[in-house]
Amino acid sequence: MTIYAKFKEYIWLVNTIYEAHAITLAEINQRWQQTDMSQGVPLSRTTFHRHRIAIEEIFGLYIECDKKNNKYFIGNDHILRQDSIQNWMLSTLSVGNIVEESQSLHHRILLEQIPSGGKKLQLVIQAMKENRTIALTYHRYGKTEESHYTLSPYCVKLFRQRWYVLGRLSNGYLSTFSFDRIKEVELADEKFKMPDDFDAADFFRNSFGILVDDKAPVQRVVLRTYGYEPYYLRDLPLHPSQREIRSSPDFTDFELHLKLTSDFMSKLLSRGEWIEVLEPQSLADELIAMHKNAIGRYEKKI
Repeated sequence: MTIYAKFKEYIWLVNTIYEAHAITLAEINQRWQQTDMSQGVPLSRTTFHRHRIAIEEIFGLYIECDKKNNKYFIGNDHILRQDSIQNWMLSTLSVGNIVEESQSLHHRILLEQIPSGGKKLQLVIQAMKENRTIALTYHRYGKTEESHYTLSPYCVKLFRQRWYVLGRLSNGYLSTFSFDRIKEVELADEKFKMPDDFDAADFFRNSFGILVDDKAPVQRVVLRTYGYEPYYLRDLPLHPSQREIRSSPDFTDFELHLKLTSDFMSKLLSRGEWIEVLEPQSLADELIAMHKNAIGRYEKKI
């Protein structure tokens, strides 16, 4: 069996157990034999336990058994409800499996291109593993010339279909670089010490996306949403702190706690009339000003 075929089985097994919450081996086998992967051959107990071990080693997910009813469940399934690397890997591979098994419908399945980062991502992650600095050649938007940096890479993040690397520059400042603007990246010989108190998730916790403003305070934001917007925000929250605080037939209010960065404001502007800012007033005023400026630029063109 190829490695690819094994991965398909691992993904299928995780999804089957996760969706069932708790399931016996007999029930797993019943579902297994309904798949094309089985080729009519039952999933043996030995193979099942080998898959359990592999899934733990590769994805860090523990498939445990409740001895009271002999049902299997994912012991740390909270990982699959977070923005974790395990969740991202499983989601990506699961979609890949579905698409791969639907080749006859390739002209009816439209996908969105997500830059992989390719060799750049591989080099940056290698540098992170070895605590080595990297040399970057970077071309910022709006600049005619490329810039050169030496960076100690702390973490990478995927946001809005783009990969970013956050690290400390030689001047001591933390900075973020987009992979699609990196023209060249090389491993350097110089080593760096990763700060013991740095937590990547905590660093971005109060931000909407990739922009972090150390001087900006965390603020309470209340958004009033109309039409279908409440459904969108329930399915895809703008921020982990988001919670629904009021609902009526005409509107739904959501509360968030985060820093008011430009990427967050751009997101609100993109939703147009479907989102109204109730608090803070300063954010509402800023969005109104941005909207007026945009209209002014448009009117000059016509």
